[in-house]
Amino acid sequence: MTAMATDLLACTEFLDHESDAVRRFVARAVPDPGVTPAEKAVALYYAVRDDVFYEVYGTDLSREGLRASAIVTGGLGFCLHKSILYAAAVRSAGIPGRLLVGEVRNHLASERLRKLVGGEVFLHWFNEIELDGRRLRVSPMFNKLLCRLYGIAPLEFDGASDALRHPFDLDGKAHMEFVGEVTEFDDLEYDTALSLMRNRHPGMFADATSVHAGGSLSDEAPRRRGR
Repeated sequence: MTAMATDLLACTEFLDHESDAVRRFVARAVPDPGVTPAEKAVALYYAVRDDVFYEVYGTDLSREGLRASAIVTGGLGFCLHKSILYAAAVRSAGIPGRLLVGEVRNHLASERLRKLVGGEVFLHWFNEIELDGRRLRVSPMFNKLLCRLYGIAPLEFDGASDALRHPFDLDGKAHMEFVGEVTEFDDLEYDTALSLMRNRHPGMFADATSVHAGGSLSDEAPRRRGR
C-alpha cells in the first residue's frame, strides 16, 4: 500500500469510521470480513446507494450533520452526505478513499430543485478509492426508487471499473455530463465545502447550515406526478 493510500485510511472528525454507527453500518453491509477488498467496496457502494435515501430538501449541513455517523443515523442526504459516508465506510474496511467534487449538467433533479439551485449545472460530490493499486471513481448516490421515478437506470459498480455517471436515461436521452475540473479532498474541508456550496447555489440555503425544507425529490419526480 502506498504512503498516499495509508493517509487515506485515517479516521477524522467527519470520516469518523471508528464510531459505533459507522462500524454497525459496515458490518451489516459486509457481514463476512474475509471477502476481497473489491467485494467490500461493492457491498458498501450498494449500502450507501440504496440504504441512505437521496434527498436534498431539509438536509443538515452543520459540522455535526456532516459526520458519517450522523448521516448513518439520519438515513438520508444528497451527494455530499453520501460521499462522506462512503469514504468513511471504505476506510473502515481498510480501503483508501477520498472525496471529489466537480460540476455536472442535467443532473437528476425536479423543476423546483433546479430553480432552487439556480439552473441545471450542479456541484456534485463523489468518491475515489484505491483497489489493488488502481484508483477508481465511484458515485453511490441515487437509490433505485429515485432512479425509477426519474426514468434513469441505477448506476452499478463491479469493483473493477469506474461507476461515475448516468450518461443516458431509460429513453436513451443524454442525462448527465461532467463539466469543468474535479477537485480532490483527502478529508472534508468543512469551510471550503460550505463556501463552494454557498457561492455556487446560494438559493438553496435556508440558513447558514441547512437546505430549504418543505419538499421531496421523490414526490416531485415526473413518474410519481404522472407525467
